[in-house]
Amino acid sequence: MQGFVHSIQSMGTLDGPGVRFVVFAQGCPLRCKCCHNPDTWEFESGQVFEAEELVRRALRYREYFGKDGGVTVSGGEPLMQTAFVEEFFSLCHDAGLHTCMDTSGCVLGDDVRALLAHTDRVLLDIKYATDALYRQNVGCSIDQPLAFLDTLQQMGIATTLRNVIIPTVNDTKESVLFIKHLAQTHSVVDKIELLPFRKICQVKYDNLHIPFPFGHLAEPSKEQMQDLEKLLLD
Repeated sequence: MQGFVHSIQSMGTLDGPGVRFVVFAQGCPLRCKCCHNPDTWEFESGQVFEAEELVRRALRYREYFGKDGGVTVSGGEPLMQTAFVEEFFSLCHDAGLHTCMDTSGCVLGDDVRALLAHTDRVLLDIKYATDALYRQNVGCSIDQPLAFLDTLQQMGIATTLRNVIIPTVNDTKESVLFIKHLAQTHSVVDKIELLPFRKICQVKYDNLHIPFPFGHLAEPSKEQMQDLEKLLLD
């Protein structure tokens, strides 16, 4: 099975527990206005890899994974290449490697469930607390990621909820409490990560000659992030 890969990070520490071999899949159907990787949008570009080759590469770093690390497929959107990621994860499990997927949860079907059967942890990006904000700033309904989260609950897959804090867009108490409520009502969620909006991706937009929709917005301050994170502790 072959797949389209944008890039590989051999020892990542921000894409799941421990040290991880991270594969960034090519292709995404969404157009999030805060996207950090617009260069991953286009389908059937990037490098072509066989699943077996990715496993061989990942195994080179096994000694660094320890008990918590493993492999992560991010993107782009991994759900656009379900058969490829499923085979990759299945081979990783055969080799004793922990598997993690970073996804928007934008699609759901039997092929996605087959992939999830080989997925140990999901990093699920819940971008906004309302359907209106999802449609305006992502390009899909909030119903898709919420249905995806319900499926993770049904399948008993360990889940980390991620939310990028964007000043003037979703940096509110209500938004963070919505994420907290999702965690409280889905026992598979064992961690919430509030991530600060950053604009280091501006150079990618410039190189692609496309506007960065949120380029005019400020980044959240350290103090603002701390105040919002306190809401998760109450």
